[in-house]
Amino acid sequence: MTFYIKADRYLLESQEVFNQYIEVVDGRFGSFADTVPPNAEVVDWTGYTIAPGLFDTHIHGINGYDIMDGTKDAAKKISEAILPLGVTRYLPTTLTSSKADLDKAIATVAEAVREGLPGAQSEGIFLEGPYFTEKHKGAQNPQYFCDPDLREFQHWQELSGGTIVKIALAPERDGALEFIRRVSEEDVLVSLAHTDASYDCCCAAVDVGARDFVHLFNGMSGLHHRDPGVAGAALTNSRAFAELICDGYHVHPDIAVLASRVKDDKLVLITDCMRAGLMPDGHYHLGEFPVVMQQDGVARTEAGSLAGSTLKLIDGVANLHRWSDKPLYEIWHRASLSPAKSLGRETEMGSIARGKLADYVVLDDELVVQATAVAGEMKYRKV
Repeated sequence: MTFYIKADRYLLESQEVFNQYIEVVDGRFGSFADTVPPNAEVVDWTGYTIAPGLFDTHIHGINGYDIMDGTKDAAKKISEAILPLGVTRYLPTTLTSSKADLDKAIATVAEAVREGLPGAQSEGIFLEGPYFTEKHKGAQNPQYFCDPDLREFQHWQELSGGTIVKIALAPERDGALEFIRRVSEEDVLVSLAHTDASYDCCCAAVDVGARDFVHLFNGMSGLHHRDPGVAGAALTNSRAFAELICDGYHVHPDIAVLASRVKDDKLVLITDCMRAGLMPDGHYHLGEFPVVMQQDGVARTEAGSLAGSTLKLIDGVANLHRWSDKPLYEIWHRASLSPAKSLGRETEMGSIARGKLADYVVLDDELVVQATAVAGEMKYRKV
């Protein structure tokens, strides 16, 4: 099937294009054109901007659902809920829990994906834990922390049907470096998180295959000029991506801008959203922990720690765009192309380019999503 999109503006990787048509062939982008053939099908978005679909590589839940619910319905409802927010791809994200609960969550997500997700599409499972250390535990349950176990991971990978694509761990745990080397060889993205590792330990982890740091400045030792710590390793290592929650609470806006300048296209915007996203203030759970969401959508555990976020990824983009002096197309791709690059998927998705999947978002001048398409199919349209 072939059709054309007409719009006032397109956000590309390194520029904006104005007043053009773009061809979509069998769910993939074709070429830009000034005119279209006679009788061609045209989807007219005159007055609007077309941007690539967003890719949330770290999301636990939203709208009352959580991946750790261990139900197919949760994965499907999350898929639906993020579509009107401009997200076309996501990684269903677990958190530290009992082996039985992780088994159930992994198996049910895999089954839901096989049956077909109604909205945004899963690009694989992200295991956040359980191989963490307690000092920077955040809302992860230390009762289940343990050393990396390759046989345990392989068991989970079998349950998932080979769809675990990312795992977060603390590199200072016993056996972590060998574990990182082995799973990295299987094309699993290893992220460093909830860790008090030294700068040198983090660098050693990158040397053996780790290529990502989860929620920069949160769940890790901070930056000091004589002790760079985990945050320093994330900022200075050009081989590694760094994920950032741009809600203004997890990281100060000026530090978010600094991170953006330092990491450039290796900065990945994420939400770390939990079930309270899109919900009213009140009492919720993140895994086994009760959390309270109060004014401004900030969720905290009873001990006062931030408990994930309720951020919409498109709001993270808008925030960093507002805080920085960078053009929208550049910041937008930190939430679409950079995530795809971190997983080695950049030839398939993440930007509007010939041959890539036609995942796109229609935006008005206020960055309100008017429509979202996945592989060329319109999945959401604002009434």
